Amino acid sequence: MIFGVDEIVASMEKGVHKMRTNFDYLKAESKFSAFADVAISAEKIILMDPEASIINSRRAMEFALKWMYSVDVELEMPYQDNLQSLMNAEEYRQIIGPDLWKRMDYIRRSGNNAAHSNKKLGRDEAMLCLENLFIYLDYIAYCYSDQYEERSFDKSIITTRIEKAKESKEIANVTKEELAKEQEKSTQQELDLQKLIAENASLKEELSARRQEQQQTYVPKPLDLSEYKTRKLYIDSMLMDAGWTEGKDWINEVELPGMPNKSEVGFADYVLYDDMHRPLAVIEAKRTCVDVSKGRQQAKLYADLLEQKYKRRPVIFLTNGFETHIIDGQYPERKCSVIYSKSDLEKWFNLLSMRTSLKYVSVDKNIAGRYYQESAIKAVCNSFDEKNRRKALLVMATGSGKTRAVIALCDCLLKAGWVKNILFLADRNSLVTQAKRSFVNMLPNLSCSNLVEEKDNYNAHCIFSTYQTMMNCIDTVNDNEGKLFTCGHFDLVICDEAHRSIYNKYRDIFTYFDAPLVGLTATPKDEIDKNTYEVFELENGVPTYGYDLAQAVKDGYLVDYVSVESKLKFIEQGIVYDELSEEDKEAYEKTFEDEHGDLPESIGSSALNTWIFNEDTIKQVLNVLMTEGIKIDYGQKLGKTIIFAKNHDHAEKILEVFNKEYPHLPDHAKVIDNYMTYAQSAIDEFSDPKKMPQIAISVDMLDTGIDVPEVVNLVFFKKVMSKAKFWQMIGRGTRLCPGLLDGEDKQKFYIFDFCGNFEFFRMNRGKATANMIALQGAIFNLKFEISYKLQDMEYQIDRLIAYRNALVKQMSEKVQELPRDNFAVRQHLKYVDLYSTESNYQALTYEDTLIVREEVAPLILPDGDEASAVRFDALMYGIELAYLLGKKYSKARSDLHKKVEEIANIANIPEIQAQSELIHKILITDYVDNAGINEFEEIREKLRDLMKYIPIGTTKYVTNFTDELLSTEWKESELENDELKNYKKKAEYYIRQHQDNIAIAKLKTNKPLTLTDIESLEEILWREVGTKQDYELEFGTKPLGEFVREIVGLDMNAAKEAFSEYLNDTSLDSRQIYFVNQIVEYIVHNGMLKDLSVLQESPFTDQGSVVEIFTDLTVWMGIRKVIDTINANAAA
Repeated sequence: MIFGVDEIVASMEKGVHKMRTNFDYLKAESKFSAFADVAISAEKIILMDPEASIINSRRAMEFALKWMYSVDVELEMPYQDNLQSLMNAEEYRQIIGPDLWKRMDYIRRSGNNAAHSNKKLGRDEAMLCLENLFIYLDYIAYCYSDQYEERSFDKSIITTRIEKAKESKEIANVTKEELAKEQEKSTQQELDLQKLIAENASLKEELSARRQEQQQTYVPKPLDLSEYKTRKLYIDSMLMDAGWTEGKDWINEVELPGMPNKSEVGFADYVLYDDMHRPLAVIEAKRTCVDVSKGRQQAKLYADLLEQKYKRRPVIFLTNGFETHIIDGQYPERKCSVIYSKSDLEKWFNLLSMRTSLKYVSVDKNIAGRYYQESAIKAVCNSFDEKNRRKALLVMATGSGKTRAVIALCDCLLKAGWVKNILFLADRNSLVTQAKRSFVNMLPNLSCSNLVEEKDNYNAHCIFSTYQTMMNCIDTVNDNEGKLFTCGHFDLVICDEAHRSIYNKYRDIFTYFDAPLVGLTATPKDEIDKNTYEVFELENGVPTYGYDLAQAVKDGYLVDYVSVESKLKFIEQGIVYDELSEEDKEAYEKTFEDEHGDLPESIGSSALNTWIFNEDTIKQVLNVLMTEGIKIDYGQKLGKTIIFAKNHDHAEKILEVFNKEYPHLPDHAKVIDNYMTYAQSAIDEFSDPKKMPQIAISVDMLDTGIDVPEVVNLVFFKKVMSKAKFWQMIGRGTRLCPGLLDGEDKQKFYIFDFCGNFEFFRMNRGKATANMIALQGAIFNLKFEISYKLQDMEYQIDRLIAYRNALVKQMSEKVQELPRDNFAVRQHLKYVDLYSTESNYQALTYEDTLIVREEVAPLILPDGDEASAVRFDALMYGIELAYLLGKKYSKARSDLHKKVEEIANIANIPEIQAQSELIHKILITDYVDNAGINEFEEIREKLRDLMKYIPIGTTKYVTNFTDELLSTEWKESELENDELKNYKKKAEYYIRQHQDNIAIAKLKTNKPLTLTDIESLEEILWREVGTKQDYELEFGTKPLGEFVREIVGLDMNAAKEAFSEYLNDTSLDSRQIYFVNQIVEYIVHNGMLKDLSVLQESPFTDQGSVVEIFTDLTVWMGIRKVIDTINANAAA
């Protein structure tokens, strides 16, 4: 029978509706209808519109997620029902686990990128989204379905459609039209969560119970590790590495009677014992991730049996040799890098037995006596204890004493038995030295060691190190048992200046050590990029505790700045020949005329202070500083000043010009940067107010962590692109300095900005520093992506197949040479093994390129190759990849042209002469424009070894053209203080600032208030700060006096005077005096004691209850009376 086109079209239209997808099974159960259609549509339209497919995958995931919230009793609606909030709710993350969450997060991010960014996403990304969506919906089906059936994602369903579409254009067009209609229909589908919750109320009980039961055995889709022998080899090597001895403290196949199976006997794969032969841990070794989850229940039963017998519950490890999870009985199950050592596990059990609640920690006021330091410590303690979290981020302005806060925090955690070993990490030596100094001064009984300086004191309880030093020490430092810095060695890791770039660069340290993490940063909380909050598992913009510069200035703990923003013509506009004086034009010609008599019209501003140092520009800057800067010694001497220079040559030039201009001020200025041998002693001299220099010229050494309260002038003579760095640099001037200015306190400091930094950040263009990958890693990435693209049909020609095979051979060899015993390599062993074998490069997917970028490329070791040749490789591979992606990559092509021009200028070298034909083709013809992979490879191979002949460093010019100061603006700082946005904060702030007001002072000193005092409080709180209505909305009918007293507390002397009868009474015993002192402490801190139930809690009951302590109740009644009087004096 022969059909006409019309019949074919009609049957195709039917076919669209019948088109098979991976999500069809969802239609079998009506309860999944909320998301089934959108998921099916996402797969159907992948060929026609990959981006629309991605957006539909995201919508299907969002609908399914909302459906889960509507049927599961364990999920409570967060404060917003957007996708981000629903995904980040703590209960939800715990239910689905980290692996599935990462898959969901990939879909969410891709959906956002497809909807909002200019970056085009293609079929690869869409396919990965569909696969991840399939795994997520499969999990939902596994947990909630009536009849679950195991399935896997079948890509061939989609690829067959591609083939069919190629066969017939006509049929493909009809399909396209039909799909477009269907897509439009699915776009209009929306989901109202509240409505869904109402509809599914009746299913909630049944489905929640089903999920709780089914989920026990579910874990996201596996990576196969089929051979038990291979697996055992990996696990055994992990145990040996942690110092365990087989047959002694590590026993295989331990028989455990009492299991709920037919034989009533189970065999634990591994049990680890202490020296008394008590079990420390049980290990379940499973083949795949799926088995790891099955092993979870089994391991739990083994742990139950061991706990019954030995009266202590062992820690559970679930591992397949690559991925290890720990269940320690305290925190939810989590990934850890390896299995703990014996001493780690013993320490864990000791800490568990000693640990006390952090609810009522007492902060040592001598270390951290300021209210916000105590609040920060209590916020971290609350996060660790009540919220059972393992990560905290403190945002505290530079100079507000964040080191003191963290020392007092360590003190609290050490005393409460939560930690024994602490690691403090910073990214430069001077910060490490400084932090250690502070810890030693304030906690003299804590053994401390700085790994940067001390090479033999590794056993201290508090270790200070740079990230780089710690990376090296993990693998090299051993004790009698083996490796010292095992993954459970530290109980707390403190990370100074915690932001995403640091975390990315040194990620392996953070994932290796299985310890709670406290991050410190001085970058204002709204300026921190949201990825940093993700690292600490916090909501964007909401740190564990924040105390910013604006609040610190208002509280009087730091000083404010005034910015002096000057514009110099050359820095703004460059040096333009036509605008110079005749004399300067002559000098310009002499300096810049080339051999052909050509002269550049102008020199761009970026050249200034890089290879052109114009003396007059430096003179103008120094003149503004010396005339306008803050002076000390009755105006005789410039106060301590830091000039931030662009580079070392620039710093040296500033010093030279200073000495020339101000010969009567010898030793006044000094360069302090990384080129110095004794940089620390130079910093110490600058820090001493009695010693010279007054001006420190620095490149990047004094931007962070140097405390010199006497600094009153900062000069920005360079552009700063990073917000984190900018705020660090500002922090050099914020310290208080009493009596600095002829007996007066330092009130403010000046920031002289000659490079438009304030303007740049005002326009909100600052960005987080990008994470740079080492060159050899970048090249590996490029080769891998090229190999992935070369799989396409159009590149299957002999020359390119051979080229791809050569790349694969090079890559697998680079992976094979990685040292397997290195701690960083071991954390990525699964992928290191995978990509050591050439055959595993045969069918690369887009997902593989993402994995390699994250897991393998950063580990690749450098070759002993010439750096210039390697850089040229990176350039050429970048051009090749861009060519395969159909992009021009103009910047790289112009870089290539520039490099070839540079070697053409030194053509007298024989090796360069040998390539003259190729060089000529590149420079004179359109050879590069028409080149393909073969030609690019020829360029790379033939020219890479010539790059070393390009002269290093450009000629540096010193000029003295007359520069011009275009404008200078003096601006007050624009510190935003979001603390003052609401009435309560304003009122609290006002009261703290005006404690000398008569009424407020009376409340603080326990004096009764008069009618006039009450009127004065009404004036302040009901008229100045806000209205009576504002007050009542916030505090209801609370008397004004009580509100004020709660803020200012009660003066210690006034409290002691009120209780003097009892404190000085010799007839009271020590327990009674202790009790009265606790009441005094409480009232001083809280202002009143109205809720007497607190007296039934610690610390009041630490030496007995009220009834036990005061057997003579008349004494207690007298104390009660004093409390009532104190309360009454505030009741206005």
